[in-house]
Amino acid sequence: MEMKLTIKRVPTVLSNYQEEGGGGCGRNCLGDCCLPASKLPLYAFKADPKKPAQDDELPTEFFLNSLLLAQWEDRVARGLFRYDVTACETKVIPGELGFVAQLNEGRHLKKRPTEFRVDRVLQPFDSAKFNFTKVGQEEVLFRFEKGGGDSSYFLENAPSTEGDHAPSVVAINVSPIEYGHVLLIPRVLDRLPQQIDPESFLLALHMAAEAASPYFRLGYNSLGAFATINHLHFQAYYLSVPFPVEKAPTKKIPLAKCALNSGVKVSKLTNFPVRGLVFERGNTLKDLADVVTNACIWLQENNVPFNVLISDSGRRIFVFPQCYAEKQALGEVSQDLLDTQVNPAVWEISGHIVLKRRTDFEEASEASAWRLLAEVSLSEERFEEVKACIFEATGLTESDEEEESSESPYASSSSVPRASSHMSEGCLVLQ
Repeated sequence: MEMKLTIKRVPTVLSNYQEEGGGGCGRNCLGDCCLPASKLPLYAFKADPKKPAQDDELPTEFFLNSLLLAQWEDRVARGLFRYDVTACETKVIPGELGFVAQLNEGRHLKKRPTEFRVDRVLQPFDSAKFNFTKVGQEEVLFRFEKGGGDSSYFLENAPSTEGDHAPSVVAINVSPIEYGHVLLIPRVLDRLPQQIDPESFLLALHMAAEAASPYFRLGYNSLGAFATINHLHFQAYYLSVPFPVEKAPTKKIPLAKCALNSGVKVSKLTNFPVRGLVFERGNTLKDLADVVTNACIWLQENNVPFNVLISDSGRRIFVFPQCYAEKQALGEVSQDLLDTQVNPAVWEISGHIVLKRRTDFEEASEASAWRLLAEVSLSEERFEEVKACIFEATGLTESDEEEESSESPYASSSSVPRASSHMSEGCLVLQ
């Protein structure tokens, strides 16, 4: 008899329409009833972000500063968020990696209970449950689409019926973790379940490339790895300090020459509580996207929950197979860790930990962060098994050369940027 593992899930409210029943007609939503007749702002990105800027190119800072963050602040002014995230206390925990802790005592309160199955990474889309077609268009900042040319461009209003596929949109997360917290929802009307596909993952890399800032990252959570909505989406926000995982040392995995055609380099994390793979470079953005997509597809199809961090403007991608939810369902996580109410998804695994209790925030240490995240990681033996399968699925072959260790580009203190505007300078520990 098949055993079903379930835990009581209390998903974070991502949209102001999440707790409503009914459909979207009459609410100017993102469903078939409203979106096709709508005009939304359109940002069309250039086909190749590596090409030199053209004479008619938008300024480098336009996408992140003039568009995304400016529109996000406009929604703040309209009162669309459930709380002021910039008022949340944030500090960098003393230690080698500099874990970032945030106190957000109210984020977990406005939730609705649901039964969430944690032993299936692939689950069919269920239109009866909350999905992003029910979001009101006032929560949408703009459409994000491929322009096809050598320059990116922006239109204040563009018919949503243009193009040969459903529109992809960038919307606010009404329960933000950080400044500029948004959702990238690929082809929203196609009602895709939460699973990686080549086109959508490449779209996410293009968003990171257009932001052109190492402090704007995108993240992805699979089902079973603390995704709370089974409708395909990536999350993203701005935090002007390095994530601990970005500073962690890595070991380059030598590849056979036949596996180097894509130009993608692969490493594994060392001296970090969660085991993971790091993919970077690539001859083109698509080369990098294809390799990582194939890795994620293997994880999905083999029922291995995972999280993905897209870093360094889309040039560096971290993939974390994980098992915390399974351990939680089986009663293998200690009660004191469960009492913290921290669900280690991509941001927590990367080292930005949102704490719900003041005592946990005040007593936070590198040791306590390490202990929590170590429960997320696969064992070394299981990780090596998964890594071998990922290499086979992606067409990568290890060579017989010895693995090379390398430092993160954030290892020196000169690389550490200023604090976010709401983060006390006194809290920063510059490595």
